[in-house]
Amino acid sequence: MTPQVIQRWIDYATASDGNHDSAALDELLAEDAVFYSPAVFTPQQGRAKTAMYLNAAAKVFGGTDFRYVEQWYGESSAILEFTATLDGIVVDGIDMIHWNEQGEIVSFKVMIRPLKGLQAVIPRMAELLAG
Repeated sequence: MTPQVIQRWIDYATASDGNHDSAALDELLAEDAVFYSPAVFTPQQGRAKTAMYLNAAAKVFGGTDFRYVEQWYGESSAILEFTATLDGIVVDGIDMIHWNEQGEIVSFKVMIRPLKGLQAVIPRMAELLAG
């Protein structure tokens, strides 16, 4: 059974209309949430920074064939494997998510492969984050 916090995340990430509800994402993230990027060495601290990265990723993968293909759960953690195609390049990755007792995400780590897939994601994310 999918934990409620993860179902809420999946609903946000895979919104079929491409309309990702940033207010719902803010409610899902703990104030002290941390985002770990596959391309940026420094962890991004706090709800606002984490939301900024996750909203940008939702825009990058919105309108693609993004989908979760596997899911594994711990007591307060999950690993969600995803796949998507960007300009003909297959991007595979995992989201490693931890949450607190209040059902808020406290840690979100993304890993992407292959290198060509990560190279397809980086400039798109950089463009959105620069704005």
